[in-house]
Amino acid sequence: MTGCCARAASGQGGNVAIEYRWAEGREERMTEIAAKFVQLKVNVIVAAGTPGAFAAKKATSVLPIVLTSSGDPVGTGLVTSLAKPGGNVTGMSNQTNDTVSKRLALLREVVSNLRKLAILYNAGDVVSVLEMREAQAVAPTLGLEVATLEIRRAEDITPALRTLKGAIDALYVTGDPLLTTNRVGISTLAASEKLPTIFNQREYVDAGGLMSYGSNFLDLFRHAADFVDKILRGAKPADLPVEQPTKFELVINRTTAKAIGVALPQSLLVTADEVIE
Repeated sequence: MTGCCARAASGQGGNVAIEYRWAEGREERMTEIAAKFVQLKVNVIVAAGTPGAFAAKKATSVLPIVLTSSGDPVGTGLVTSLAKPGGNVTGMSNQTNDTVSKRLALLREVVSNLRKLAILYNAGDVVSVLEMREAQAVAPTLGLEVATLEIRRAEDITPALRTLKGAIDALYVTGDPLLTTNRVGISTLAASEKLPTIFNQREYVDAGGLMSYGSNFLDLFRHAADFVDKILRGAKPADLPVEQPTKFELVINRTTAKAIGVALPQSLLVTADEVIE
């Protein structure tokens, strides 16, 4: 998901009216949505993803903003610290950058002859850029050469992937609302090129991607609702520490593995949280 949604208290019985919008990964749309929510004088804005959170924070320094998932809320400047966020933003971090090395290790376990890696990222998303840089830093320690594929619009994705033309052994896709919105196309194209690919969200694997490792986004959204509840009851975002996921899941698409000719190690299959047949 991407963009922002809002909840507004209505009445005395704990009832909640919900306004929600879908930004389709478009930054300009997020700005419009955030401004509309401020105009509606909602009680709290829920931002799904870092770009949506930035749009909301730019639109208001007063209304509470709850993060459903942010790759690096401190590094991006959304909050001062996890323990004491300060300001009007709090919520959930997904620790995307903290798990980059694990994703690369898993990818190497699947592709035993992995030497050349491509990283697909959105240059317009600060979290995507930070994740790309972390992967760039970790890759040499695993003996990997890296090629980066920069995109800024949905239209850039297919041309970027087609430039590879068999020149790499595997693909790493960073977490980003624009990329997630186009997950079906990315997964389909990677499979057609028989390119082993790893993601940080299981939604890509559901869409035909090979494998993912990361926090469960549905679980993060559920926890974000707890923040909304506390704020509607009078809590201040500055007093609510940003929380981190306690569980990470490995999801593998065995059908895709067979289609692209990848032999999955049995040791990996037995440790996976879910194997899609």
